[in-house]
Amino acid sequence: MFLLVFAVFFLQSTIFQILSIASITPNLMLVLTVSFALMRGKKEGMFVGFLSSCDDDDKYRPDALELEIVSKSGAFTVAKEDTLFLKVKLNNPQEVKFSWTMNGQQVSSDSVYMFIAANMGNYKIDVKATDGKEETTVSASVEVYGKYKYGTFILNEGQVWKEHYGTLAFISPKGIVTDSVYYKENGGSLGGGTQDLYIRNNKLYIISQNGGNDGGFLTIANAETLKKESSYEDELGSTLSMPSHIAVLDDNDIYIRDNNGVYRFNPSSKVLTFIEGSARANKTTMAVANGKVFAAQSNKLIVIESNKSSISKEIPVSGDISGVIPSSDGNIWLACSASGEEPAKIIKLDAQSYSMQENSIENETAAKILNGGWNATPYITAKGDTLYMGGGSKPMPVYRHVFSQKKTEFMGDMAEGLDHVQTLYNCIAVHPITGEVYANIISSYSLDPENKICVFDFNNDKLALKANYKGYTECPAGVFFTYNFE
Repeated sequence: MFLLVFAVFFLQSTIFQILSIASITPNLMLVLTVSFALMRGKKEGMFVGFLSSCDDDDKYRPDALELEIVSKSGAFTVAKEDTLFLKVKLNNPQEVKFSWTMNGQQVSSDSVYMFIAANMGNYKIDVKATDGKEETTVSASVEVYGKYKYGTFILNEGQVWKEHYGTLAFISPKGIVTDSVYYKENGGSLGGGTQDLYIRNNKLYIISQNGGNDGGFLTIANAETLKKESSYEDELGSTLSMPSHIAVLDDNDIYIRDNNGVYRFNPSSKVLTFIEGSARANKTTMAVANGKVFAAQSNKLIVIESNKSSISKEIPVSGDISGVIPSSDGNIWLACSASGEEPAKIIKLDAQSYSMQENSIENETAAKILNGGWNATPYITAKGDTLYMGGGSKPMPVYRHVFSQKKTEFMGDMAEGLDHVQTLYNCIAVHPITGEVYANIISSYSLDPENKICVFDFNNDKLALKANYKGYTECPAGVFFTYNFE
């Protein structure tokens, strides 16, 4: 058998050489190759098949156009009125003509298209490439969202006695600051003494302790466009006493904290219901986790469940609570002051079982920050398992606590290198995506050009000033990242 197979291969090779010398056509060579293969297959007891098309071979172009639309940012989403850079990716550098169309209308003939849309929605982008021999078209879909959907809000109280009412500044993901965005979108002012902000179901809620103007005590706007949907003045003002904080479970399940305690408000029925057991709730931010509202009440955490008129549970802790914030895994972080022999603590609370993990804060200065004070924002802020604390005037220290490692370390002094510093107004806030820390540092309790929104990062684990936005704050009530409400 071995000699037979060797003879067949030798004969085939010899004939190919002869055919080549005789200039036999490739197609005839292919037929002969098939014949020899079939002969060999028959002798060896197997079937060999070939599929060939002379027409397909004639049409094949190794330089045929292969086209793709790519985004410079890597995403096919963009904010309204912002620019998305799209370009053509080709498989070869040959000369090609392009034609871009958006929803059927031609918009460009370049290899790069700067996409800008004035309205939200989905847009179909096509690009056709022609090289004189053939043309190829590919498509992409671009989503345009409201320009306030992603970014950072800075809420200002203003000063009612000077007829300076609440304002809202916005910092885009690119670091561009826009002042008074609510006024610019609606032509009216927020209520006086704006204190807190919440985002839920694509609605933005702002609470004001003095009410009045276009915003009233409660303003509800579209979270992407900031266009006002409704506001409430008399419905709340006749009952509430200096409302300060807000949390939202659903469109008709809104919780407002005031000097008396916590109320549930239903905007559809305009019914305001006091939550029994919530009296003297702390003037600080409430948190939402596991479909429930968590609020501080001195040295207790109270739990409020949806559509109930009384608290569902009291959870005592060793010290007074100086901060309640949601964790990224759907639970709750608590900051507690020192009490007697018990040190200051950071606590991780399971939002379902209410079990707790406690870390003592041994560093004296960090513990002092957790003891709290007059600020109406939490004395802790978190990105994942890492929490930050900051406070003071000069110096203005920042501490980082990694909960899983039970490790607290000094990161730096925010006031170092800054001029015209009086104090940190309310507490610091850490960006949940970038890990940068934001601080509203003021030089005066007024609308002062030296008031600053400072952004710090931690290159080489050392506090460093990354951005310094001046002149946008007047008694800043807090820093609010849209990503924390997703």
